[in-house]
Amino acid sequence: MERPAWAPPGIDISVPSVSRIYDYYLGGSHNFESDREAARKAMEFMPGLPKIMQANRAFMRRAVRYALDEGVTQFLDIGSGIPTFGNVHEVAQRTDPEARVVYVDHDPVAVAHSRAVLEGNDRTAIVAADLRKPQEILGSREVTGLLDLDRPVALLLVAVLHFLEDADDPYSAVAELRDALAPGSLLLLTHASYEGVPVPQEQAGGTVGVYRDIRNPLVMRSRDEVARFFDGFETVEPGLVAPPRWRPESAPEQEDPYAFSGFAGVGRKE
Repeated sequence: MERPAWAPPGIDISVPSVSRIYDYYLGGSHNFESDREAARKAMEFMPGLPKIMQANRAFMRRAVRYALDEGVTQFLDIGSGIPTFGNVHEVAQRTDPEARVVYVDHDPVAVAHSRAVLEGNDRTAIVAADLRKPQEILGSREVTGLLDLDRPVALLLVAVLHFLEDADDPYSAVAELRDALAPGSLLLLTHASYEGVPVPQEQAGGTVGVYRDIRNPLVMRSRDEVARFFDGFETVEPGLVAPPRWRPESAPEQEDPYAFSGFAGVGRKE
């Protein structure tokens, strides 16, 4: 397996990573053959996986613009992945050049590539940290230096919580982050679920099996289980819905059926 020049040293390129698989679904170029192979296997069960990722990204961009309309100009994007076109800082700083964005990821390729993309932009930063350790994120030099936690922050947890198993206690991690944020802060969240997937659950379970095999379990949660992440937040209209139904800019009915898989929502800290 040939090692690309951009691959950070010390990375085992034979081991797939969820952020690089996601990059592949979105048409990015920062993925290895091991990632592409896992992605193709997963797509044998759910051919529309790229559509799900695109719907997640489209929701993220609408939600970022919503946050800016609400006067929130600080963003903390955890599980940010590999920067592709239309990332949070591009959307936010196009509207407000003063907007500040801190990305967080634990994939070394995502971190290295983000550093390269963000070079020279002093209102953005990337932290190498894990959602399971909120204090490491909150106490990082990048967060304390760039974000004012006494003012509202938009916390993005887009397509990341479903990679935390119940044993990781994701609800506590989100609650810890929530408690550190000022009132008026926003939670922008998407989560995978069997609900809305246009194939039988047994078939979709094949995709879940692929992620389990690469030791990145994909945890499908019910609507009620996803709603629990919004404890302490008031969900804004239209509530917790399929991604294309969250404040669409065009008729969601025109979307691919796969786009309606899972849930998206925005909550405001009371």
